[in-house]
Order: sequence, then structure tokens, then C-alpha cells
Amino acid sequence: MTTANPESTPSRLPRLPRLGKLGLPSFRPQLAHAVATTNKVRPRSWFGSLRVALDRPLTSYYLLVGASALLLTIGLIMVLSASSVYSYEHYHGDSYAVVRRQLMWVAIGLPAAWVASRLPYRFIRRLAYPGFSASLVLLLLTAFLGVRINGNQNWLALGPVQIQPSEIAKLALVVWAAHIYANKERRLHSTHEIIVPVVPGMVLATGLVVFGNDLGTALVMIALLFGLLWVVGAPGRFFTMLFSVAGVVLLVLVTTNTERLGRVTSFLDPLADYADRGWQPAHGLFALSSGGFFGEGIGASQQKWGQLPEAHTDFIFAVLGEELGLAGTLLVITLFLTVAFAALRVARRTADPFVRYATFGLIVWLVGQMIINVGMVLSLLPVIGIPLPLISYGGSSLVPTLVALGMLVGFARREPEAARALAQRRKQRSAGLSAR
Repeated sequence: MTTANPESTPSRLPRLPRLGKLGLPSFRPQLAHAVATTNKVRPRSWFGSLRVALDRPLTSYYLLVGASALLLTIGLIMVLSASSVYSYEHYHGDSYAVVRRQLMWVAIGLPAAWVASRLPYRFIRRLAYPGFSASLVLLLLTAFLGVRINGNQNWLALGPVQIQPSEIAKLALVVWAAHIYANKERRLHSTHEIIVPVVPGMVLATGLVVFGNDLGTALVMIALLFGLLWVVGAPGRFFTMLFSVAGVVLLVLVTTNTERLGRVTSFLDPLADYADRGWQPAHGLFALSSGGFFGEGIGASQQKWGQLPEAHTDFIFAVLGEELGLAGTLLVITLFLTVAFAALRVARRTADPFVRYATFGLIVWLVGQMIINVGMVLSLLPVIGIPLPLISYGGSSLVPTLVALGMLVGFARREPEAARALAQRRKQRSAGLSAR
């Protein structure tokens, strides 16, 4: 019995399509239409592409890190530019003295932000009451033993270093209030549970700040209180009562102090009191108006040569507008709104009440302070002496702000989908080429 040689047996070839004219296969019209329809690439609209990008698991994480890094970079550049003349005059010809100090605070704040982004929620919540108590003690010491600068007694001397405890208190108040409301998550239908002890505690801290004549920080704390009450669902009548009380208190504080009254009246028309209280807001407007759309260029500001007081601190936004123009100011505002957008995405998606309340409180603090500072420079609000987060010079403001942003980044990277994506990325990196 013979067996056929497989090598000599012709294999069955696939049936080739019949060739038509020009030597091309002759398909049926219906099949050709189906293939053409399937292979056709439909262009995607820019809105659809944006939706796809925003739906990725790490979008909030990257938006927070990217926007914060850009704001910090712009801040360092503007502090270098805005403080060069001031540093040369006050530090024996050293034009880089102020920016070197800012870099020192950045070197302290960035590791602190990294640690804050890695801390477990339980550890952060354990710091709520100690942080709140320490901030009250610092505010109390500042009210009675503080250093008065520009009419405000909001600085505390600790050896060779002066700090502003009210900036630290903002972060402590957010963590403390979020911790309490998270513990009361199932009892927040009661107005009494919403009020006690958060409202009395924050009113006490705000009162100590007002005692030191720091009305700007007090306004931020009031906005922070209203924001937290809104997110936990306080009734409308309670807001009406709080607005009425806060309005009466602010009216009394303004009318009983000639310095505050002058600041409030001068912002309505800075040029009316140009040589006195209107000098700073007027020159802030001069700087913004001379910047045009793209600005005069980095380092080309004229107002920083002595005409504009506090050019590298409270009024750095005016120098930014003069040197980077309308495009630069809109970029900074857009970056702050990007941070707010990403953080609110995290707050909306999380199932942890502490993360939700803390995230919302931190955004109210940072964005509210930005709005007050920009409104102050634009003469839409009185000059109340409040820095622009991440942009203005000052370690007391920069370090707590970086820690707050580090907490937001930690919240974003612990989202379920984001955590899985980061874990998969670490797994691929550890596997090296074998993961491919």
C-alpha cells in the first residue's frame, strides 16, 4: 500500500476573484459599497476628541499637576522680574535676593506637597484637631504679640523668621471642617449638626484675624465658611441670616476705622485720591493698561521702578499684565479655573465624604483668594492686602498652598480608575522590556 507524498500533492489554493477590466477583481456592487463604508474613516469633531480626553482615568490628575506646575513656574518668573528693582534697593545691589528666598520656600513646599499627596486619608484626618488647635494658638499670639506691617497685625516673629499664621489657618480650617462633616455625613439633615462646632470654630478664627486688622484674609475665611455650608446642604434661611450678620459686621468694621474706610472709598475712583490712598490702585491700572494684548516683555515693566507699591507681593498681577499683557493674565486665570475644574471632577466622583468636603473647601479657598486679588488689582474691590496664590512672593502663602495642591493631587490619584491605571503603569515599568 503506497502513501502519497505530501510534498508532491498539490494543496488546494483559494479561489481567486474574477478579474474584470483593468485587471482588478470584479466584486459585487453591494459588497464593494459595504467595504468602502467600513473602511471609511470619519473625522471626529474637536468636541468629541475633548470628551474622549476628559473621560480618561488620569485626566484630573494630569490637569492638577500640569496647571499647578505652570502656575508655580509663572510665579517664579514674575517674582524674579517684579522684585529685581526692590531687591537691588534694599539688599545692597543684589537683584536676586527676593527670588532666592522664594526658591528656598519652593524647596520646602514641593517636598511637603509630595508628602501630602501620599499621606493616607486616616493620617490626614488625625491631624484635623491638632492642626486646628495649633492654628488658633498662633492666631491668638499674633493678635496680641504680632508684628504690624502696613497697618495689619498679621505677622508673627519666630526667631529670625516671620510667618503669617492666617495662611496656615486656612488649610487647617478646611481639613478640620471636612473631618467633622465627614463624621456627621448621615446627620447633616439637621441644622444643629451643620452649625456645631464648625460655624463657631471658624467664626472664632475669623474674629482673631479681624482683631489684627487683616480684612482680606477674613473675607477669604468667610467665603470658605459659606462654601462649606453650601456643599453640606445648609438651608437657605441660614445663609440669609449669615449674610445679614456678616454684612453688618463688615459695615461696622469699615466705618469705625479710617484706614479701612479710605481703602473702601478709594477703589470707587482711584484717581480722585491719586496722591494718597489711590496711588497704588491707580498705578496698578496704569500697569495693566500699558501691557496691551501681549505685554511689554519679561523684565520690561516700568511700574515696578518705585511707582507701584508691593509690586512683587499683593500687586504682582499688575506687573504680570504689564509684561505679559492680556494673554498672560487670561492664561493665569485659565490655569486657576483648570485646577478648580479638575478638583471638582474629583469631588463629584469620589465616594469618600472627607475627600468631597476637603476638595471643595480647598477650591473655595484658592479660587476665592485669586478672585479677590484680581478684583483688587482691577479696582473692582478695595485694596485689602491679599496675595495671589502661587504667583505672589511669600513663604507663608506658598507653602500651605503647595500642601493644599498636593492633597488635591493625592485625592485625584486615588480615584478607583486612576489608581488602577497608575498601578498598571508601575507594573509595566517594573517588568521592563518583558512587559512588551
